[in-house]
Amino acid sequence: MIIALDIGNTNIVVGGIENGEVLFTGRMKTDEKCSADEIASQIDFILKLHNASKPEGGIISSVVPFVTGRAEKAIKSLTGKEALTVGKNVDIGMNIKMDNPKSVGEDLLVDAVAALAKYEPPLIVFDMGTASTCSIIDKNGDYTGTIIAPGVCISLNALAECCSKLPRVELTAPGPVIAKNTVQEIKSGIVYGNAAMIDGIADRVFEELGYEAKIVITGGVACVIVPHCKHEMDYDPDLMLKGLALLWDRNNKA
Repeated sequence: MIIALDIGNTNIVVGGIENGEVLFTGRMKTDEKCSADEIASQIDFILKLHNASKPEGGIISSVVPFVTGRAEKAIKSLTGKEALTVGKNVDIGMNIKMDNPKSVGEDLLVDAVAALAKYEPPLIVFDMGTASTCSIIDKNGDYTGTIIAPGVCISLNALAECCSKLPRVELTAPGPVIAKNTVQEIKSGIVYGNAAMIDGIADRVFEELGYEAKIVITGGVACVIVPHCKHEMDYDPDLMLKGLALLWDRNNKA
């Protein structure tokens, strides 16, 4: 078994991976003040919670540079081995057709690797995290573009923080689009608005590519948004961890 860490701006997702399968997952808050020992302790707690055996190694995808190095030290303390870190010592195995390939977020590339392993290109991969991202993989299997928008929770928090009369609202399924009270009005705007954004972006990408593409979606809040989208799409909450598992196998072959 190996440890896979998906370090996002809000949470760190910890996955136990064996033979390419996600055995379990756990979450902890992303904290730039957290030491390597504290990160290792939290990971160890998650491992013990799932009665996991000692991991033989670890792989990291991180969009928080201040945390990356400490996470690498945590992996080494738990496994006795250097971690593989996407963007540092990991071969992605994909042609990246961007102005600056090194600027593409590691999380976007890992999502793309996982999606390409399961589906035939062309693909549109949405990841709804702190930011909502869209990665485009053309019919040749090349990474050819990215779209980034404010995430669902950022939008919810901004309404509460910037509009004095609007309350904080829990992200749950909305009622009718035409809402009749403040809480439902916010839910309608956030959920239906993001669903419409996904559908609208997909249509514009299809038009620009000149052909349609399979839509894959992941991310912590995607499960609330997907049921309200009009396009058909596959939802996979573990897409990132599956991509890390693939990259571990690819980079550890003799």
